[in-house]
Amino acid sequence: MPVSFDDYLVVGISSRALFNLEDANAVFEQDGLEAYRDYQLSHEDEILQPGTGFTLVQNLLSINTITNKKLVEVIVMSRNSAETSLRIIHSLDHYGLDINRMAMSGGETISRYLDAFGVDLFLSCNEDDVNQAINSGFAAGLVYNTDRIYEQPADQIRIAFDADAVLFSPESERIFKQKGLDAFVENELLNEDVALKKGPLAKFLFCLSNLQQNTKNLHLIRTAIVTSRDKNTGKRVLKTLRKWNIDVDEVFFLQGAGKTEVLKSFGANIFFDDQDIHGLGASEVVPSARVPYKKGQEPK
Repeated sequence: MPVSFDDYLVVGISSRALFNLEDANAVFEQDGLEAYRDYQLSHEDEILQPGTGFTLVQNLLSINTITNKKLVEVIVMSRNSAETSLRIIHSLDHYGLDINRMAMSGGETISRYLDAFGVDLFLSCNEDDVNQAINSGFAAGLVYNTDRIYEQPADQIRIAFDADAVLFSPESERIFKQKGLDAFVENELLNEDVALKKGPLAKFLFCLSNLQQNTKNLHLIRTAIVTSRDKNTGKRVLKTLRKWNIDVDEVFFLQGAGKTEVLKSFGANIFFDDQDIHGLGASEVVPSARVPYKKGQEPK
């Protein structure tokens, strides 16, 4: 019978999000597909340097080694062709990453295969693929700064989330955008006991929480919410998490202050936000990804 991955946390990651492929990508953008093909073939035996998502993947896979049980599955999902993918395979072997499943779409959109592989989180540098993933109901993030080297903790997986339009639906944020801060605050205080609806990364948080519970004695995973809400509007966040039966380790209500220094101190392996103004700033100090709005849900 085929192997089932239903009980695993399944992360799909593009080759550019896992490795630093910026030189090769520059060749593709400047000179086209044939030049890219020739470049990859001529550099086939050169090991790729780690990219933005490398430490996150490395730490996630270490759970399987520490627990001596398969709990995490990582899949490389790339628009490369079979012919140009050997460099990726050589690099996976060089770093000893226990990644054996790959999807090489030969230039076609990779998002159509997320369901087939049972992906719980998809990380990519291709905006079209990430948008299509979000619109299809998958947790996904567009990775920033793929050529940046980060100093990251290797002893624990640390994942941070913005709140509205990431873990929760953008409904409250829409009120803020359309009617202003006072209307937003009034709405959140009035609906303090009404749980927020699930957002694009809510399902991933549930999967992560389940994995955290299965390894709780080892303290391998730490989660945080870093939000621009203040403590008063934050009460609805806390009560929603309680109704979801989700324990988040750390919560920061910043009342509009910058998130960068908090995320640096937290030491996030990755931070998810829906806005460039926060995500780009955060990406200067920790790996970060933007979570696009689902089609038709972007606050105006």
